[in-house]
Amino acid sequence: MRIDRRWFVAMAILFLPLLVVGNAYGESRHRWDIPHLSLSNGVATVSAGGTASALAEDGSEITVTGFGTFTVGDDDVTGGGTWKTVAADGVTVTGMGNFLVTRLIRFVLAPGQLPSTFNDTIGNVTKTHAGLAYLRVDYDDGSNGILIISCAVPGAPPSMFEGITASKGFVDYWNHVGPTGTPATANAGRTLFHLLSE
Repeated sequence: MRIDRRWFVAMAILFLPLLVVGNAYGESRHRWDIPHLSLSNGVATVSAGGTASALAEDGSEITVTGFGTFTVGDDDVTGGGTWKTVAADGVTVTGMGNFLVTRLIRFVLAPGQLPSTFNDTIGNVTKTHAGLAYLRVDYDDGSNGILIISCAVPGAPPSMFEGITASKGFVDYWNHVGPTGTPATANAGRTLFHLLSE
């Protein structure tokens, strides 16, 4: 069988941009959080321990907590959290437990950062950033799915949303529940990335 040399040249040209993009993000390590906001001595404070939710087509809901780390360009991931699903009536709990992140599928850094006036108890506020991460997760009831974390801190493009969406088994919780509350009140629906190393 004879293979045309032009085919190899065309494939090299096609995949070269992918290699360059991969190296641009390669080896950068990030932490993701579903954070909680509070007021500490009158200063807006971000810490671990928040919740975020998304809705399925019928109005049923998944709520998750969690944090973890990932390194772009390899399989080094950590973290997980808790999950709870509630039926469309908003009352009936249909499942709950823990989930584990098993793989980074995709991550794209975006413009945006928390204001320096925030008290950041997770990390360095100057290392916060917006972005979009797709994480493969295993739920402890034997199902698996994808957790999508979209962080649209100040400065992020208006096309981005703040919050999460998720799939679990055959259910796609595609409709994110936007941020609620303020640092002075009960709040939920926020996400955050920190750059740990480059």
